[in-house]
Amino acid sequence: MMKRLQKFFEQYAFGVCARLGEKLGVATSSIRLFFIYISFLTFGSPVIVYLALAFIMNIRKHLRRRNNSVWYY
Repeated sequence: MMKRLQKFFEQYAFGVCARLGEKLGVATSSIRLFFIYISFLTFGSPVIVYLALAFIMNIRKHLRRRNNSVWYY
C-alpha cells in the first residue's frame, strides 16, 4: 500500500525533490523529509517554494520541447 502511494506521488507530483536530489547528490527521501519537517515548523511556507520550483521546471521543460521542434525557425 505504501509503495503504491509513493509511486503515485512520484509519478504525478512535480518531481522537484527528485531533481534537487539529483543536482545536489542527496537522497530524494532526505529532501522530502526536509520539506515535510520545515513545512510543519514554518506553517507551510516551503510549499510555496516547492510550487514555484515545480512551475519553473515545467516552464523549462516546455521551452526545451519547443526549441527542439521541427517547425521552430
